[in-house]
Amino acid sequence: MDKIEHIGIAVKNLEKSNQLFASLLGTAPYKIEEVALEGVKTSFFKTDSKKIELLEATNPESAIAKFITKKGEGIHHIAFAVDDIYSEIKRLQKEGFTVLNEVPKKGADNKLVVFLHPKSTNGVLIELCQEIN
Repeated sequence: MDKIEHIGIAVKNLEKSNQLFASLLGTAPYKIEEVALEGVKTSFFKTDSKKIELLEATNPESAIAKFITKKGEGIHHIAFAVDDIYSEIKRLQKEGFTVLNEVPKKGADNKLVVFLHPKSTNGVLIELCQEIN
């Protein structure tokens, strides 16, 4: 894994959270998009080489809605950039990690994504991201 690609934060209200993070970081989000398949609306902030993704549920049955109901707003996942998501899946499975979706899916910000189960990563949801060319 090359680097931390972004940190994902679950929020109840994306518009209010965008205002809060714009004030905090001194910059507006560079992208806002909806990923209907996942029932989520996202926004991305970037400062230097650091990225933050805010995630608001658009469906009460989505993973983000369930996360907020169970744990409240806060850090949802840490995403790592990878060059070859398919080889990383195989490598991590051999190492004993539980992959939640063995077939990468299209995520936000023009990425292919795969998640590792928190039970195999000390309670932290890990996302692997590969740029779609």
